[in-house]
Amino acid sequence: MSDIPIEPIATYRVQLTPEFAFAEVVGILDQLADLGISHLYLSPILGAMPGSTHGYDWTPPTQISAELGGIDGFRLLRAHARAVGIGLIIDIVPNHVGIAVPARNAWWADVLRFGMESRYAGYFDLHPASTDGVDGRILLPFLGAGQDLEELRLDDDGNLCLHDWVLPTAPDTAAPGDDPVEVLGRQHYRLVAATSPLLSYRRFLDIGELAALRVEAPEVFEATHGWLRYLANEDLIDGVRVDHLDGLRDPLGYTTALREILGPHRLIYVEKGLAVDEQLDDALPIDGTTGYDQLQLIEAAFTSPPGIIELDEIFRWITGLPGDGDQLAAQARALRDSTMRTVFATRLRWASAAVAEATPSVPLFQIEQAVAAFVVALTVSRPDYPQLLPRMLATIEAARSELPTASVGLDSVAAVFLAPDEYPEAVFRVSELATAVAAKAIEDVGFHRTARLISTQELGCNPRVPTISPVAFHERNRVRARTWPLALTTVSTHDTKRSGDARARIALIAQVPQRWNLLVHRIWQEAPPPHPRTAYLLLQNVIGVWPDDGSPDADLRERLARYATRAMRDAALITSWPAPNDDAEEQTQTWLAAVLTGTPAALISEFVGLIHGPGRCEALARTAVALLGPGVPDVYQGSQWWDHSLTDPDNRRPVDYTQPTDHQKFTLITEALAVRRRYPEAFGTCGEYREVTARGARAGHILAFARGPADRAPQVVVVTERFSQTFRPGPDREEAAVDLPPGRWRDVRTGVVQTGRTRADRLLGDRPVAILEATDD
Repeated sequence: MSDIPIEPIATYRVQLTPEFAFAEVVGILDQLADLGISHLYLSPILGAMPGSTHGYDWTPPTQISAELGGIDGFRLLRAHARAVGIGLIIDIVPNHVGIAVPARNAWWADVLRFGMESRYAGYFDLHPASTDGVDGRILLPFLGAGQDLEELRLDDDGNLCLHDWVLPTAPDTAAPGDDPVEVLGRQHYRLVAATSPLLSYRRFLDIGELAALRVEAPEVFEATHGWLRYLANEDLIDGVRVDHLDGLRDPLGYTTALREILGPHRLIYVEKGLAVDEQLDDALPIDGTTGYDQLQLIEAAFTSPPGIIELDEIFRWITGLPGDGDQLAAQARALRDSTMRTVFATRLRWASAAVAEATPSVPLFQIEQAVAAFVVALTVSRPDYPQLLPRMLATIEAARSELPTASVGLDSVAAVFLAPDEYPEAVFRVSELATAVAAKAIEDVGFHRTARLISTQELGCNPRVPTISPVAFHERNRVRARTWPLALTTVSTHDTKRSGDARARIALIAQVPQRWNLLVHRIWQEAPPPHPRTAYLLLQNVIGVWPDDGSPDADLRERLARYATRAMRDAALITSWPAPNDDAEEQTQTWLAAVLTGTPAALISEFVGLIHGPGRCEALARTAVALLGPGVPDVYQGSQWWDHSLTDPDNRRPVDYTQPTDHQKFTLITEALAVRRRYPEAFGTCGEYREVTARGARAGHILAFARGPADRAPQVVVVTERFSQTFRPGPDREEAAVDLPPGRWRDVRTGVVQTGRTRADRLLGDRPVAILEATDD
């Protein structure tokens, strides 16, 4: 039986489905072991809503999904994985449960039947409302735009049915032949429009089918985590990934309780949004984030600063809108405000009421004005982490200077944040509102409304800060190696807007802005777009997934069409999810279809041919930085080969595991992870990150760093190229050199030994990456 490393070498994320369940995962374990993976990282494993392809809509009772193989299948997977030295990390979802089919969620069904008298009412974050003169009703946002109750009916079991919704009724309130609308009037719930500002349960963001839990309540924590304690006691898992930490009332209290369940040595990773200049709170008893912060750093390091300036001008020409930092900041603030007052109007009321209760002398309208101003001014996802207090107070003062009429209310906001233990409800409501607004307004809507360079519009990224200097890059890596050495580093995940390989290619646009400008002008002439801003975003995505050697096939055309619909509706400029504009969508889909054929397609193929090779080089370079930089690399399913995917569900397509293992990327990952295994002290909690200096006229094309144990000589050096379009093999590389640390350094692939100052052409040859290890030979 092989040992599982206590400090992980690398994780591998698998999206489980009924078609790719525990038994199928067993079938790829040997390949993952050959790759060098130490920990398998599984999507949620609990039973979920019918037809779920992701598991985040799990339902009670807490049992491992029978469709995935149940507890016996999980035990078998654990045994097989352990036999090849691979541990198991599972994705858990403490924030919410699925409620789309109440019959599959006993807790929610009981709440619908008995209202606030239900034994499970305290499990949910409920805020019953008064409607039609009746108090205590739960408002369900299940009605579409303009929809009424004419199609409401009763089934033979006394359930109320409206389209796909099947809702239980309270005892003795429904009989055969009853008027369904009258039956509805007897229930503890009412149906309202999906866009209604009046809601009575907290959702996961704005998704009505996911209801938030009060996991801070001891009985709810036990009901939702007892199964996890069992798995830990049975030694069936090695760690967890916590979904949406910022949605919980008390992140520190929750992770402390979770640590008590799992013990001191199992891994805890949290999905946590961090601003570019924000540090993870070191009071959290965890091993780090899931890696969006490091994704941002890598993305910025490989984005050309001069190209960004030119792309701003092109975006301005296309849309008539500026795309630079100041304008993006103003747009973000406006979008946060509008999103808060429409999508999250109920949460704004809850937050304001909580602050008003804490400071009853201040009128509610002044407090609501202040809460809104504070949330709009924020630049972090969730403001109530203790280390952020000085920043929050500064934000309050900035909001006060911009809106003096809110001064009294802002005093109330400051008061509750200065005494969070005294006013926990107010602090949570304001903080959770801020989290929801940031996720929805910026990531879901904003990232589809602007398009200067969409590779910088990714989870963890900020298009206002698209680049980073090498000095800042190395400093952030030094800090991460020292403070969060076991945090995950990701390039692609199940949630990213685009795969790492697609983003790497799109980022090449910034290295050839003039050629890009010509391409856009030609396509606009050949196929004038009905909505230029939308078309400009779609065109960059087309570039990211375009085939290397030809036009898109029917499958890719269909994938792009589905993506276009989602992107248009998320942007909510010409259409939206609540109110689809069929004509606008059809016009854009017709334009997209035209771009994928004929002269536009030939122009795109020519452009992709220009950047294809450098894009591959940069994808490999980014991969090397993720694999050997500070933290634990997380490999997303299938990305050991080329993966040009868009957002889910496109990036959750089945993976072909019969692809060759002598692939460029597979080989690089194997080599890098083998180095991590040979030098565990260089990369784990004892490891240091050190900059390796590049020199010469083209030194800016090199990123180089060393890894080694603290206070000892480095053991590994990594040299990668960047801005590959103008750093091709040959004379370009003679104009850059690297000062290797003292000693002799052997290339792990070629075996060539180098010392001292070495030119890039000798280090890299025609490769984008060189990995060197110290040798006495």
